[in-house]
Amino acid sequence: MDFTFTEEQLAAAEAARGVFAGVAPDAVPSPALTTGAVAEGFDRELWDRLAGADLLSLLLGEEYGGAGLDAIALCLVLRESAKVLARVPLLEHSAALAAVQTYGTAELRDRLAARAGRGELVLTVAASGRTGHDPAELAVTARRDDDRWVLDGVQTAVPWVYDADLVVVPARTEADRSVLALVAPGGEGIAVAEQVSTSGERFGELRLESARVAGRDVVTAEGAWEWLRELLATGTCALALGVGERVLRMTAEYAGKREQFGYPIATFQAVAVQAADRYIDLRAMEATLWQAAWRIASGAAGALPAAGDVAVAKIWAAEGVRRVVQTAQHLHGGFGADTEYVLHRYHAWAKQIELALGGAGVYEEALGDLLAAHPLG
Repeated sequence: MDFTFTEEQLAAAEAARGVFAGVAPDAVPSPALTTGAVAEGFDRELWDRLAGADLLSLLLGEEYGGAGLDAIALCLVLRESAKVLARVPLLEHSAALAAVQTYGTAELRDRLAARAGRGELVLTVAASGRTGHDPAELAVTARRDDDRWVLDGVQTAVPWVYDADLVVVPARTEADRSVLALVAPGGEGIAVAEQVSTSGERFGELRLESARVAGRDVVTAEGAWEWLRELLATGTCALALGVGERVLRMTAEYAGKREQFGYPIATFQAVAVQAADRYIDLRAMEATLWQAAWRIASGAAGALPAAGDVAVAKIWAAEGVRRVVQTAQHLHGGFGADTEYVLHRYHAWAKQIELALGGAGVYEEALGDLLAAHPLG
C-alpha cells in the first residue's frame, strides 16, 4: 500500500482546484433561506467547465476520450468539489459511468461512454433503497420478458433525478442476483415525486410500475452493483473530508481573530483541545478514505474484502464530519448560526453527507457481518 499520489492524480486535483476556484460557497443557495428546494437544477455552468477540463471523464479509457485514471483520482477531485459546495452530480455521474465502462457490454459503452464523458448525458444512481436504510438492490424487482426487463419498486432520495438523462437503478432478479438498469425518468411506468434533501437540493422518489427496459440497457455482469455501491460510498467519504477540512480551516481562522478577555480564543486551552480532536478526526478520515480508494483502484487482496475498508472509511466519514461541524458551530458561537455567514451551509451539507447511503450504524453492522464471515487470524 502506497499513499503517494501519482503525477496524473495530482494533476487531476490541480485541474479541479482551478475549476472550483471560481465557486463562491457563500453564494451557494442556502436551505435556511429557501422554502422547498434551493434551485430547480444543478449548476450547469460549472458542469460545462468540468467537462471542458476533462474532469467528467477521469475514469474513462482513452478510447472514449477519458484520462484512464482511477478511484483515487476521482476522490481527490471530489474532495476539492466539497470544499466549495459544488452543486453538480460529479460523484453519481462519474461512478455510474465507471460502472458502465467496467461491467457494461461493448454496445452500451460505445453508445454512452463518450457522450457522458463530455457531459452531454447526465447520469445519476438510485442507491438509497425504499427508505434510505434498506439495501437499494432489494427495493426494486427485475424479471425478464423476452428481450426486455420489467421493473417494479421504489427508490427514495435519488439525487439530481430531475436533471438526469439516465438513472442507474439496482434491482433484484428472481434468481436472487443484482442487475443495473439504466432508465430514463419520465418513461412509461416511471414516475418521480419531488423530495428535498437536508442540503436543500431537489431529490426525487423514483417509482417503477411495470417499467419496461430494453435488454441492452441492463447490466447483468456479476458484481457490478457491489462495485458501484463501494465506489459511491468511498466518493461520499471524499466529500465528507473536503467539507470537514474547509470547516476546520474556517474555524481556525475565526478563532485566531476572535478575542475574549483581550486574547484570541485560539490561545485558550479548551478551544485548542477541541480543534486538535477534530484535526485527528480529519486525519483518520483521510487515512481510511485512501485505504478504501486504493483497494477499489488496485483490486488488491486484504484480510477482508474491499467492502470492509469501505465500511471503515464510511464510519469515520459519517461520525467525523458530524463532529467537525458541531465543534465548528460551538467555537463560532452565535456567529456560526448567522445565515449571512457561510458556516450554516456547510453544516447542512455535512448532515446530508453523513446520512448519504446510510449512516455510520449501517456500516458498523455491515463491518460486523464481514468480520463474522472472515475471521481475522
